[in-house]
Amino acid sequence: MPRRSILPSSHKWDHYGQWPTAWTILRKMPIILWLLLLDTSLPTVRGQTKIPLETVKLWADTFGRNLYNTVTRYSGSLLLQKKYKDAESSLKIQEVDGLELVKKFSEDMETMLRRKVEAVKNLVEAAEEADLNHEFNASLVFNYYNSVLINEKDEKGNYVELGAEFLLESDAHFSNQRVNVSMSSVQLPTNVYNKDPDILNGVYMSEALNPVFVENFQRDPTLTWQYFGSSTGFFRIYPGIKWKPDENGVITFDCRNRGWYIQAATSPKDIVILVDMSGSMKGLRMAIAKHTITTILDTLGENDFVNIIAYNDYVHYIEPCFKGILVQADRDNREHFKQLVDELMVKGVGVVSQALIEAFEILNQFQESRQGSLCNQAIMLITDGAVEDYEPVFEKYNWPDRKVRVFTYLIGREVTFADRLKWIACNNKGYYTQISTLADAQENVMEYLHVLSRPMVINHDHDIIWTEAYMDSRLFTSEAQSLMLLTTVAMPVFSKKNETRSHGILLGVVGSDVTLRELMKLAPRYKLGVHGYAFLNTNNGYILSHPDLRPLYRDGRKLKPKPNYNSVDLSEVEWDDQAEALRTAMINGETGSHSMDVKVPLDKGKRVLFLTNDYFFTDISDTPFSLGVVLTRGHGEYILLGNTSVEEGLHDLLHPDLTLASDWIYCITDIDPDHRKLSQLEAVVRFLTGMDPGLECDEELVREVLFDAVVTAPMEAYWTALALNISEASEPGVDVAFLGTRAGLLRQSLFVGSEKISDRKFLTPEDEASIFTMDHFPLWYRQASEQPPGSFVFNLRWEEGPDSPGKPVAIRASTSITVTVDGKTAIAAAVGIQMQVDYLQRQFWAAMKQCSTEEGPCPKSCEDTDLDCFIIDNNGFILISERPQEFFDTSPQLCITPKRNFIGRHVLNSASSFRAPGLQVPGLELTLTGVLAKDRDWRCSLVSCGPAQGLEDGHECKEWQRVPGGLGEVDSALMIQLLSTGVFSRVTMYDYQAMCKPPDHHHSAAQALISPLSASLMVVKWLLHEFLLFLLHWSAWGSWHDKGSEAKAVFHHSHKHKKQDLLHPCDTEYPVFVHQTAIQEANGIIECGACQKTFVMQQIPSSNLLLLVTDCTCDCSSYSPILQEATEVKYNASVKCDRMRSQKPRRRPGSCHAFHPEENAQDCGGASDTVASLPLLLLPLWAWLLPYQLLW
Repeated sequence: MPRRSILPSSHKWDHYGQWPTAWTILRKMPIILWLLLLDTSLPTVRGQTKIPLETVKLWADTFGRNLYNTVTRYSGSLLLQKKYKDAESSLKIQEVDGLELVKKFSEDMETMLRRKVEAVKNLVEAAEEADLNHEFNASLVFNYYNSVLINEKDEKGNYVELGAEFLLESDAHFSNQRVNVSMSSVQLPTNVYNKDPDILNGVYMSEALNPVFVENFQRDPTLTWQYFGSSTGFFRIYPGIKWKPDENGVITFDCRNRGWYIQAATSPKDIVILVDMSGSMKGLRMAIAKHTITTILDTLGENDFVNIIAYNDYVHYIEPCFKGILVQADRDNREHFKQLVDELMVKGVGVVSQALIEAFEILNQFQESRQGSLCNQAIMLITDGAVEDYEPVFEKYNWPDRKVRVFTYLIGREVTFADRLKWIACNNKGYYTQISTLADAQENVMEYLHVLSRPMVINHDHDIIWTEAYMDSRLFTSEAQSLMLLTTVAMPVFSKKNETRSHGILLGVVGSDVTLRELMKLAPRYKLGVHGYAFLNTNNGYILSHPDLRPLYRDGRKLKPKPNYNSVDLSEVEWDDQAEALRTAMINGETGSHSMDVKVPLDKGKRVLFLTNDYFFTDISDTPFSLGVVLTRGHGEYILLGNTSVEEGLHDLLHPDLTLASDWIYCITDIDPDHRKLSQLEAVVRFLTGMDPGLECDEELVREVLFDAVVTAPMEAYWTALALNISEASEPGVDVAFLGTRAGLLRQSLFVGSEKISDRKFLTPEDEASIFTMDHFPLWYRQASEQPPGSFVFNLRWEEGPDSPGKPVAIRASTSITVTVDGKTAIAAAVGIQMQVDYLQRQFWAAMKQCSTEEGPCPKSCEDTDLDCFIIDNNGFILISERPQEFFDTSPQLCITPKRNFIGRHVLNSASSFRAPGLQVPGLELTLTGVLAKDRDWRCSLVSCGPAQGLEDGHECKEWQRVPGGLGEVDSALMIQLLSTGVFSRVTMYDYQAMCKPPDHHHSAAQALISPLSASLMVVKWLLHEFLLFLLHWSAWGSWHDKGSEAKAVFHHSHKHKKQDLLHPCDTEYPVFVHQTAIQEANGIIECGACQKTFVMQQIPSSNLLLLVTDCTCDCSSYSPILQEATEVKYNASVKCDRMRSQKPRRRPGSCHAFHPEENAQDCGGASDTVASLPLLLLPLWAWLLPYQLLW
């Protein structure tokens, strides 16, 4: 490869902002020139240090040769390649038919999901039959297992009422939670009275579900949670569990608010919410109205569309960007509306007619243009009264067909306008309610869902619905937290009694959960190749399952669900699909294929692979889901098939150094309780020996793992012999040798004691990136697969975790093992080693002592004070530097920046004395007084220096700088030159699932001094808040049927809503630097003002590493560091509005139930039957909700 010369050029210099030159400055500033000329020893322009090209190439070749010998020796890669080469005659390489593969996976998933549907249908039939045979008994007395009260005892040791003994045992099938698989238990939210006659009758009737729950589970042991959510508010769950209140003693979970309940109970809907913002709505009324809107928003889902219009003297959209349209009620839009509602202010006089006209016109426009849900349409009118003539509006827009239902919510205790609002609802097929307190909102809002469900109930249409992905939040309040993603299949339960037919009474919804992890096991990982994967998305384009879906984020030590984790669009994960051709085809349920060049992030975004992927997709029948399978061009198109005898393979499977991927399904072990204790390896052995005929195993995968066990068996003897030859007195170096095969087989061998391993998490579940999982092959395997055969990829690994000091712990090197049959090449395995960082540094320094002169000392060395030497990888990260502690050691130590003639910074051990290179002061001793490390990413750059020649005393640690990881942070001038000349390329990557800190808002400190009244009001507000919480703890509220607890639940919910999260969802972009492998050597000169900096770059043979040697006597610190950090993508108002208004293509649900001719439209509500809360409740609530302006 010819050496590429990089020459200086002024236009490049101008591009990076280095003009004017030093001579220009001197001409314009004669006094500075005069001062500089006083020191005749200082040249005007300093010359560069000459770096011999041949010497640098010798260093690189020597280091590369030594490194290759080390890694091949310890890894045994040449032996393993030979063993697979010898086995080629018994191997076949088969081309994968992606379309047939995705169809097969889809059929298997459809079969599994059909069994869940059958279980739900059994529950529906049993519930409706039980209701048909049950006569309502207002005086019914009945004890049941209350999930909160079970196993609770009073002071005398007796079980409390509704809290009898309930046997609970840990069960691995239910995430090791304590459950009772013989019966169900009943949960009620705090605001539902557990002895209400409606509750008691419903619970009594639903006892008939217990035997059906058990029979379903026995028939299909893969079932998880089964449940019945009643329209009256109770929740029967099987298996029975113990439910725990939150930290405030409140049960906030209400099954009627869950997505599965709402979607099953109603058809898709277009909703326009009209809220009265006139002056009469001030104070508590406005607080109740806001809470009512929030409650309505919580009943909407991804298949619904919504907008909110506020009115007084005029009409205005609370989000001006949404003027004249409806937007999808996804999580982002709902939360956006909630924030805007919270900021609404009252003024003027309420004029409802114009607001109604605006709402009708939006709904009509969307209906005519075939937009929105194309099903139910409704207007929600929230007001404290209507005084004008609104009948002409209904005559013009809604009568006689009444296609738009109108629901009215009278806010406050005043009943003057009750008849008018009821008339509006009853004459537009809606429902009227009065909401007097915050605690009333939940029950009253739910009435509209029952009205919308009437047509479906009357017609007895049992639609089957499947939800988007969600986390099992109901279990957050039980004994364990489940962070698995689920989907739920649900169906409505109706009353079949003839006397109530026209009323369309919805009894509730039954459902069963399906863990998406279990569903994705039906797309075996081994069939998809090194980089391949399978994924699922919904009819709305949202991701159900995808290896790049990251639903959690770290908040301190805790992992929390991201606010928008279940509304991540396919285009935000497969973002190379710019035209959204893949997305459009999949949401339309098409079967086909699509190809794309993609950029795949690796190693948490530090690296990137450039791949060409083939996407194959089809729908899953009778569900709103589509399945995609991705195969990578090249080795990903082939699958390797081997064969060996069971006897030989079984012998080699039993080696102690061998493990199998625990996430992969070699044998099904999670159904039979006797199998759950087996590891996958133990299950395979029992299957092969015939010890357990009941085991069901993947025979193809078992056959491949047997073959790999035989071929890789000699590696154990090789590694063992090598370990025996290593002297205990020798310097520590290589810790572990390891290999992995395409069948998920892992072998490893230790060369040191387990306590001396540099990274003990490696190849354990704690280091998920290093093992085979359902989502991906190990990182070291994936990187090796994209390296040229025989070449090793090196990767520096750092400690991770909230308690980690951030030290580099190890360097891993790996290479792929390929097999070629009939001209087709497939990757059979990858093999590598883990070595200590110091070991690689020692090898580097030994190589740097080589020179081309036959006699005498080398003319140049990396130990020279005028040279900096780096080893970087192909993504620009530093593995070795001339000053290793500069980049690696971030434990609490000391640091110093000398004042003169030294470019760079050193980090020293606290016990060290230091002779600074570049300072011509023999024997210089420095007293170090600063302490390093605020955290893993920062270091001190200035500390105190003791008295010494040429240095001033008393420097303090004033500056904290990020510990550099990339070349651009350490030597940005060099990185800029490498980028500008094409040695490296900059790739911009995007993250549409990021979490960002909100911008800081600083309030004036003088504000509190301006108004003493504001401080007093804040104190009063706090006192009233605490007083309210005190009152709500006492049983004085109990005579109101636990309404006090309900108010407490609402109060805490509202109070928490005020608290803003520290992080919010955002879009970010970040750079990744990639070495262009065609350029193996380069050299050049960089102009740095008054001096020139020379450099030489040389590829390290058989690796992804580069040697960089630079002149450090030239100060190029004027260049800003190039940080590889993610930055938030900021959108201007226009672009942001366009993004918010845009409606991505989606597929509507297949059924719609908007009206039925037998519907009893006169069942349209009446006076509120909610018991009024104590007047005492109103004052503290009002005070807590005092307008923000009064407090400032």
